[in-house]
Amino acid sequence: MAAPHYDTVLQAVRDLQKRGYQVDFNIQDGHLVCSGLNLRLHPEQFQVREFHRFEGNSDPGDEDIVYAIESEEGVKGLLVSAFGPYSEPENDALMRKLQMPRA
Repeated sequence: MAAPHYDTVLQAVRDLQKRGYQVDFNIQDGHLVCSGLNLRLHPEQFQVREFHRFEGNSDPGDEDIVYAIESEEGVKGLLVSAFGPYSEPENDALMRKLQMPRA
């Protein structure tokens, strides 16, 4: 089954949340963290199930990516991050560890 297509970040987030990706992940020190669950995941402890890239309508440099992530314990959540010229180096390092395709 092909991954759905979304026109906006908000569409993607809302649909993925409906499909069970409820946790908000952030990147900290090369790990995914969810402070609400006191959860810290090393790259080998989770899988990216799907991802969706978005380019700004007026500025192609305004780029975001939404990752649908599942931990090996079954915790499902989202990471929304910039990519391209505005991505944070820490995000780039983590994505290289995941070997995710980059723009």
